[in-house]
Amino acid sequence: MSRTVFKVDLNKAPEEAIQKPHNRWHPDIPMVETFKPGEVLRVECYDWTGGQVGNNDSANDIRDADLTRVHYLSGPFGFEGAEPGDLLVVDILDIGALPESRWGFNGLFAKENGGGFLTEHYPEAVKSIWDFEGIYTTSRHIPGVRYPGLIHPGLIGCLPDHKLLAEANRREAELIATNPTRVPPLANPPHAATALMGHLSGTAAQRAAEEAWRTVPPREHGGNCDIKNLSRGSKVYFPVYVKGGGLSMGDIHFSQGDGEITFCGAIEMAGWIEIKVEIIKDGMSKYGVVNPIFRPSPIDPHFDDYLIFEGISVDEHTGEQYYLDAHVAYRRACLNAIEYLKKFGYTGEQAYMILGTAPVEGRIAGIVDIPNVCATLAIPTAIFDFDIRPNGDGPTRSVPDVPVARTS
Repeated sequence: MSRTVFKVDLNKAPEEAIQKPHNRWHPDIPMVETFKPGEVLRVECYDWTGGQVGNNDSANDIRDADLTRVHYLSGPFGFEGAEPGDLLVVDILDIGALPESRWGFNGLFAKENGGGFLTEHYPEAVKSIWDFEGIYTTSRHIPGVRYPGLIHPGLIGCLPDHKLLAEANRREAELIATNPTRVPPLANPPHAATALMGHLSGTAAQRAAEEAWRTVPPREHGGNCDIKNLSRGSKVYFPVYVKGGGLSMGDIHFSQGDGEITFCGAIEMAGWIEIKVEIIKDGMSKYGVVNPIFRPSPIDPHFDDYLIFEGISVDEHTGEQYYLDAHVAYRRACLNAIEYLKKFGYTGEQAYMILGTAPVEGRIAGIVDIPNVCATLAIPTAIFDFDIRPNGDGPTRSVPDVPVARTS
């Protein structure tokens, strides 16, 4: 029997909550509570923007979202006996939407405000709303698709220690310094003004906020890994860096394609997650663990027919040949899929959003055959209510002219 150990009030901003989340990583953030290993905990979570995006037909909220105020995480939670060098074994028992919020959103962020994987092709802010019906989702902004959710926390991890905190800040600052005016930026440095440090307060919170990690990237401790297969029945092994572990989670997704390519790239939602935690003493050295390892959910949606698009390490604009560049190759696979889906009546933005939200499978097929990586993107054909497979008659327009939510 689980008990709810973290509650959210969607009618209030996270900053106004009695039980405060945090939107930065820092070893000094105090534990919300400490539990015995084996207890079953139910944790409620805000959507990743903390309510900045509404269920409406305007993308103004996507355009105006403050990305220094995102990833409101529930936690951190401590566990008796967990010490640095251990592994925290987290069983994801169940996960779902909050009853009062059975909808989600997907967005393309403007290039000057975060962008996305294909921001050079789609630089404007756009939004789609998705409604949940049981295990399925549909969108009034993207017709012709319906797919089962694979609900998962996009962000889950343990607090870093001071040594790891400083090391990541050093290397990310060095990267930023190579092109400090780049848009979007190469990385996100600490930003104290909008830091929410959980129940750390006063001058201690101010000092910690000056060096606290932003939550955007994954790091050695876990974090924003956006792995769609971390759903019901998954088990994750997290490195422990501080006493108690300091496990936090949030950024729940109803469904997502591999790569979360639109940046706001899944179907984002407020939700809850039930977990049970055990400890493997000295597990990091016993198993040589540097980053988290996981076992996927045994209840993934099952599809038996895919269209698989290839991409190689050649720039789509200039024809420049790159050497074994997986980033370019996966981008080309995504662009090839988008161009294909446009033949059935989708706009480029709609096709892009399908790849971000549907349970598509991304793979590196080959990474040794110089000079090209071969990356693939597999789209399950059953998510469409019409046949997208090639045939001798050619594609027919099957999608009604329904607009996505744009800015005004």
